[in-house]
Amino acid sequence: MSFRSPRRARAVSVLAAVAIGAGVLAGCSSSPEKSSSPQPATITFAASTLGDPGRGPGLQKLIDEYNASQKTVTVQPASVPYPTFGQTVLTQMGGGEGPDLVRFDMPEFSTAASSALLEPLDDKIDASKLKLIEGPDKYLSVDGHRYGVIFENANYGMFYNKDLIPQAPTTFDEFVQAAKTTTNGDTYGLAFRQTQAEEAGVWQDIFNYVLGFGGDWSDGKKLTIDSPKVVEGLEAYKKLYDANVIPKGADAATFRKMFANGKVGMELNNGGYVTATKSANPALNFSVARIPFPEKKQGALLAPIVINANSKHKDAALDFIQWLLKPEQQVKLQEVLGASSVATPTERSAESLQKYPFLPELDKLTDSGVPQIVNGFGPHTADIRHIVVTEVLSSLQGQQDMKTAMEKAQKQAEELVR
Repeated sequence: MSFRSPRRARAVSVLAAVAIGAGVLAGCSSSPEKSSSPQPATITFAASTLGDPGRGPGLQKLIDEYNASQKTVTVQPASVPYPTFGQTVLTQMGGGEGPDLVRFDMPEFSTAASSALLEPLDDKIDASKLKLIEGPDKYLSVDGHRYGVIFENANYGMFYNKDLIPQAPTTFDEFVQAAKTTTNGDTYGLAFRQTQAEEAGVWQDIFNYVLGFGGDWSDGKKLTIDSPKVVEGLEAYKKLYDANVIPKGADAATFRKMFANGKVGMELNNGGYVTATKSANPALNFSVARIPFPEKKQGALLAPIVINANSKHKDAALDFIQWLLKPEQQVKLQEVLGASSVATPTERSAESLQKYPFLPELDKLTDSGVPQIVNGFGPHTADIRHIVVTEVLSSLQGQQDMKTAMEKAQKQAEELVR
């Protein structure tokens, strides 16, 4: 039996719960390529970034530039709705279809890689020659095999309105006090997700509290959901919820609009949202600083670009990735992404630094950034996330204390991974 066979079997169980009714993207066609040089082909690229009103046009322009650079390969964007992006693409890939190239978030990447749905890139990407940023790049190998390269790495920082909060808090106590002082009438000191409808977003938010107070969901081999440090971080999150310094019930779209309109003082967000914040209100006087929690560690929105194992044009897909990794294209991609960084060390332009003076502070966070997966249990992240978020929100609503909530989550998650 080949090394991939048992992992292919795992795809059935991993993907069984994903909705089967998702529409199939056009894109993977004709016969597989046998040469290392791409043959004439039209391939599809699915990326939620393409649907971003602030960054999508810039990425499309970069794709157009690639298409114009040669006559062999044409890249076409694949339209996938953002709310169901990961589930939709995984369903397609599990059925032997899907786009040739995908920009995945880490939970979906982990599922696809461990389920033999991605093309291995071990002999196609030379990390040392390309000078890939080692910290985040190490997360793109699963079971000793590389399955992607960084498309975007967005560090989480503290966005703050300098008109409401002139000086960035540097400790958790200062953070709490600033949130309380700023809250007045219809203006709130802070905002974060706290509803089951935004489960993935709640996970992203609480990730920063857990890491920032020295906790983690696992030690790489066993789950540590109910550990004292995890509970401490989540109790800090609950402390702010109970302090009534956030617009309770508001979803991310609502409170981000409030932040842009000067009605929210602070939010913990990733660098990828800097462009959207500025676009929503070019006059907004805001900045970004390190999250002021005890431990200098925070979440990172790490998004790799991968090749679908079902693709009939893998060499063509690889050609686009290799083009994108060239220094000139890395500079352009970083400009498109705004405050996110890319696969290789790439200097910020003078124009970017003038527009966003805080970019160096965000870039410093790369070494302390952690992708939002459960270390050692990546393919189970989505299911563990659901368990944890459900119990955390139950605690917010006063149904149980946070320690009890995490003890219950630990037991449920252990049963899941067994």
